[in-house]
Amino acid sequence: MAYDPWAKTQPTRNSNIYSPTGRRSSAIPKWMRRQRRQISCGCGPFFGGLLLAVTSLLLVYLLSPVRTNILILGIDYTPPENAVGRSDTIILFTMIPFEPYIGLLSVPRDLWVTIPGVGENRINTAHFFAEGQQAGSGPRAAMDTIQQDFGVRMDYFVRIRFDGFRGIVNAMGGVDIDLNKPMAGYPVGKYHLTGNKALAFARHRLGSDDFFRMEQGQLLIKSIFRQLLRPRMWPRLPAVWIALSQNVDTNVPWFLWPRLVVALLRAGPDGVDSRTIGREMVTPFMTNQGASVLLPIWPKINPVLMEMFGQ
Repeated sequence: MAYDPWAKTQPTRNSNIYSPTGRRSSAIPKWMRRQRRQISCGCGPFFGGLLLAVTSLLLVYLLSPVRTNILILGIDYTPPENAVGRSDTIILFTMIPFEPYIGLLSVPRDLWVTIPGVGENRINTAHFFAEGQQAGSGPRAAMDTIQQDFGVRMDYFVRIRFDGFRGIVNAMGGVDIDLNKPMAGYPVGKYHLTGNKALAFARHRLGSDDFFRMEQGQLLIKSIFRQLLRPRMWPRLPAVWIALSQNVDTNVPWFLWPRLVVALLRAGPDGVDSRTIGREMVTPFMTNQGASVLLPIWPKINPVLMEMFGQ
């Protein structure tokens, strides 16, 4: 049949499917268009709303203003079969990702406090006595001691042996430090430390005292934070994670680690509030047994606890 340009409809082959030019028509039967509208109108908004709800809940969780406190313990050299050792490194860690705020407060190992179930003694012996009586109880005893004497509740703990610290730094390929003053036998300058050198730096006390040692430890922790956030370090993260899992004992749940990462990313290493219980907050004291210890001056310590932990 001839093509009539004035006709309202044109005869075509199988006119439902083909156009006058011979190409397929985009025409779709009404019942199919109706069904497609029902499917798209029903599923699209549903999945979009679900995605929005999940994203909102995730952001609320990651950025919630809830404070989390973690006790970091560095244990002196111990036999491989147990963890009976003194906690010569004691750091109170706190974070609020929403603000963001990250605080580190180092506690002198010779601080003379009351240990629950033991009595008065150096604070670093709380872990030692408990672990000697029952394996695995040391961190809880240290947390209870902090809560009783400092009034700060510790939610979780991270315990690391000094020899394990070397493995973590080596997995990172070493750590870079930048000294703006002489420290641990190093003059001012930038240095790259392997695991052994990093551990020696953190523990160095020759010609100094425990207050310098705490400052060195905090500088090293911040340097490690800074290095882990560098993109060139990211290919090493699997090895670092393996080293952490092999050398760190902790009860921090897996779902809390993303909040820690978010807090670090938002605050940045230079935004970490790092402090120590300094010389002006303690009084040197000699016990009846002739041990040199440090008596806490609580009127000077409590304001710091209030600023950092809201206690």
